[in-house]
Amino acid sequence: MAQPAFADAGFQRWLADFRNVAIQNGVSGATFDRAFRGVTAPDPEVLEKARYQPEFRAEAWEYFDNRVQDNAIRTGRQMARKWEPWLDRIERQFGVSRYILLAIWSIESNYGEALQNDRIMRHLPRSLATLAYADKRRAKFARTQLLAALKILERGDIPENQLTSSWAGAMGHTQFIPTSYQAYAVDMDGDGRRDIWHSVPDALATAANLLRKNGWQSGETWGYEVVLPGGRKFPAGTMSLSRWESIGVVRANGKPFPRPSENAELKVPDGRAGPAFLMVKNFFVIKRYNNSDKYALAVGLLADQIAGVGGLVRDWNRPFERLSSDETEELQKRLGALGYYQGPIDGKIGQGSRSAIKEFQARMGLEQDGHPSKDVLRRLRGN
Repeated sequence: MAQPAFADAGFQRWLADFRNVAIQNGVSGATFDRAFRGVTAPDPEVLEKARYQPEFRAEAWEYFDNRVQDNAIRTGRQMARKWEPWLDRIERQFGVSRYILLAIWSIESNYGEALQNDRIMRHLPRSLATLAYADKRRAKFARTQLLAALKILERGDIPENQLTSSWAGAMGHTQFIPTSYQAYAVDMDGDGRRDIWHSVPDALATAANLLRKNGWQSGETWGYEVVLPGGRKFPAGTMSLSRWESIGVVRANGKPFPRPSENAELKVPDGRAGPAFLMVKNFFVIKRYNNSDKYALAVGLLADQIAGVGGLVRDWNRPFERLSSDETEELQKRLGALGYYQGPIDGKIGQGSRSAIKEFQARMGLEQDGHPSKDVLRRLRGN
């Protein structure tokens, strides 16, 4: 028992030292003390999440199936109607598509649902102090973000008891880290506070401001699904859409490129066997939100579906017949009823769902691939 007590004492010394750093950087002692009232030890759950490195690497189809799915599309359309007056104002002010903002909101926090989940949300000052104190890989990042978070408190945008985040410090409906919040946060609803935790207009306008300041091109798309001619290699890098077309790359829906002189880069996230895309400027602007090709593509594809543009012409190279969101929830419920699954019934396939499917497949004498297939659901219905 001596080791945790020693660690707590070390953490208290670290807090005392960082209090001086915060004061030297313009944070009052009173603000620091409010932020850490009652905090006496690191958050063990934060350290557990920081240490956890999942072994499973999501295939392209799995990444997109969990984000561009029926529930997200349906809820996105509902939110588009609910928040239409604010989305009108945000589009006018920032020039960013409402559907892109709705897709970001969906992927970042499930339209705010994650903020109500105590298993996900943590006390931000304690989380970042924990990482700064006990996680060498994240210490520098966490110190910088903690200082920024204390300045947010100092400004009065959010009370200290409502300053929550993910374990790694991402805040609010649209999941901004504190330094990004400082750079882009917007008081859209005019109440004097930039509250991305409780104000949907503030959160969506903050996301729009980030995109606009990073070069969003108003009224233009993020990219095009294309068809590649067989039997040839394609150049890396950027070329005009007309140049791509001249070597046989055409839009999958058969329509012409509206701006042939625009530059684009070819992306094949699922290899030549899956869908292919020519990405234009706005795709790379979305990556300023999260520097991942898959993330930016998921935002674009989900935005199109919420807008009613339609889905992919060529589906992902999925090794099974895909379930709908409702069918996936049914699969999770049936696995739970049999004692294999204890996770959320959310229509999203994570490690818990995969493990449960594998257990069921083993019992049935099937290949244990963990795929949420129609075959698995049919067999579950027979049990």
